[in-house]
Amino acid sequence: MSKFRMPKINSIHFDAVWIAISLVVGILLPVGIWIITDVFYWVLSIIGGIILLGFIIIFGIEMHQDNGKKPYYERYLNEDIPFDSDKQTAVIKCSICTGEQIAGFKSKEDGHFTEVMLIKDTYDLEKFKRIYKITEVKKEY
Repeated sequence: MSKFRMPKINSIHFDAVWIAISLVVGILLPVGIWIITDVFYWVLSIIGGIILLGFIIIFGIEMHQDNGKKPYYERYLNEDIPFDSDKQTAVIKCSICTGEQIAGFKSKEDGHFTEVMLIKDTYDLEKFKRIYKITEVKKEY
């Protein structure tokens, strides 16, 4: 049975989106309407302020809860996708065309590849190694 976990704002990088939405609704939209119609809609400014305030409160609570802990997206990764070094090999599948790199585990028995995470840079690779306590990962093209 699959576990459902709601991602947190600070772990999925939606903070810039929330701030942009609140600024558009609270400042740009009312000012644009005011310039066009000479009527300022305070309601939109209040709504934008509420969105921004709500984001700041939620983000602050999440940052306080996560202070000194593993990031949310890493917390359950090795529980959901276990690694058995006797039966699996740590592999990074690299695309020749796009350069995309996917870290995962390849079964030694049948060659089945289980995707774990996208590798965008060396930091992601080090994170993958740290989560699963791996020292060496081979690349396959």
